[in-house]
Parts: sequence; C-alpha cells; structure tokens
Amino acid sequence: MMGLANREQRRRRNRYAFAGLVSMVMVMNGLAYAAVPAYRAFCQKFGFAGTPLVEASGPESGEVLSDRSMTIRFNSDIEPSLDWHFKPVQRSMHMQVGETGLAFFEAENKQNESVTGTATFNVTPLKAAPYFAKIECFCFTEQTLAAGESVQMPVTFFVDPAIAEDRNLDDVTTITLSYTFFRDQDADAEHRAAAVAIQKNTQVN
Repeated sequence: MMGLANREQRRRRNRYAFAGLVSMVMVMNGLAYAAVPAYRAFCQKFGFAGTPLVEASGPESGEVLSDRSMTIRFNSDIEPSLDWHFKPVQRSMHMQVGETGLAFFEAENKQNESVTGTATFNVTPLKAAPYFAKIECFCFTEQTLAAGESVQMPVTFFVDPAIAEDRNLDDVTTITLSYTFFRDQDADAEHRAAAVAIQKNTQVN
C-alpha cells in the first residue's frame, strides 16, 4: 500500500510539473510574440540594430552643422514572391548634418491583381543608426497597389548634429538607408475575403 501511495504521489507531482512546464512554454511564447512590437519600438527609440530613430520634427536651423557634411545613399530590395518594381528615385543625396532631407522611393505592382506589401528598413554602418532619424516614413505600413499601379513614397529624415560629438563616428561620411519590401499574405487574404463579401451582397441586392 505504501508503494502504491508513493507512486500515486509521484504521478501527481509529475502531472503538476508537466502542467507547469506547458504553462511556462505558453507564457514564454506569448512574451516572445508580444516582444516583437516592443523590440521594434525599442530599436526606433534608441537606434539599435541598425534601426533609425523616429522623431516628430527635425533640428532647428541653428543646429545645422555647415562644417560637417554627409552623403546619404538609398538602397532597395524586394522579396522574390512580391512581383513589384521597387527603387529609390534618387540614388544618393549630399547634405549637411542636421539638415532635413526629403527622398522618394517608387513602387510598381507588375502583377495582374491587387497586392499588399510591407517594408522594413535599416541603416549602415550600424553605429550610425542612433544618429539617423526619420520624421516621416512608409515603413511598417501596408501598401496596397492595384494591378499595374505605381506610387512614390516619401521619406523625411536628418542626421542628428550630436553625431559630431561622438569620436567613434568621425570616420563616417556616408550612411546608407535600405528598405526591403515583403508581400503581406495576411492582408491580401483579408482584401480578397472583403471583395468576395461585397460581391455576394451586390448579387443578393
């Protein structure tokens, strides 16, 4: 009887341990999922992992450093499953540190149906990311283009004058801003479902 009781006690402990392990895995997965937007926000706040800062406005005119200039290069990439033509309208810009710049990227949908894409971005060299700030950007926003449609998307940015105080950045004269467009399969599915629903309602009426 004592052995049976001990085995039953061990089984109960094992069940509790297993339930606790499952719960811990679920919580960790939930935290990992929730951490994605938090990580993105952290990167945008502190310029971490090559992510430019996001600011509401540029520096005052008095903060522009006339003795420190910078070449800003623009790069574009695209996921193979997204049949778009995507390129920067200008390949580079030469500007003063603290000066607000305006650049454009152009996207064209080459498919015969509406397609939604979402762009991610990064800055190189990575150490310059904390000093590269975007005021307006099309990144992380759904861009839905009809068949054959093309659009120009603006990016407003500046290089923080504080870069002049960082001796580790003295050798940086060129910063590259890169965007990569990915197809948003979930958004496409939602748009198709909405179109089917509208068509059915039209037929009923």
